[in-house]
Amino acid sequence: MNGIERAPKKAKKKAAEASSNVFSMFEQAQIQEFKEAFTIMDQNRDGFIDKSDLRDTFCALGRLNVGNDELDEMLKMAPGPINFTIFLSMFGEKLKGTDPEETIINAFKIFDPEGQGVLKGEDIKYYIMSQADKFTEAEVEDMFANFPLDVAGNLDYKNLCYVITHGEDKEAE
Repeated sequence: MNGIERAPKKAKKKAAEASSNVFSMFEQAQIQEFKEAFTIMDQNRDGFIDKSDLRDTFCALGRLNVGNDELDEMLKMAPGPINFTIFLSMFGEKLKGTDPEETIINAFKIFDPEGQGVLKGEDIKYYIMSQADKFTEAEVEDMFANFPLDVAGNLDYKNLCYVITHGEDKEAE
């Protein structure tokens, strides 16, 4: 065998390693959730998300007037046709930019000087509806539906931070 015959095998092996690396970034349950999301978005079931799939997805979410320019910009974010591996890679790259759990917890600690790990639901509601990127009443209700207050009306912000950075509830593990 000469070196020319081995090069394609090495290239194939490198490509396989690169695609398998994206799967090592996530836990199996997360990969399954991404697969379900991909399947929902792949409206025509061809294994790729294209402009038509994005438009249909937006329509299903109630946004009917998405322009071609906006869809083209979204598609340009991908290095090529968006199959599941590319889809997963794109999410992996986006999630790399998520603040570390400790940073998010420290932001909440400003409102928790006693360090109890919980904040009064009414206080959180006030702050997020009146400061910076203000939440709407519906967004607050949605947040509390996903992260219910305890019987005393408190939000467990440490668990919330864990879910933001890891994708699932600590108690679910």
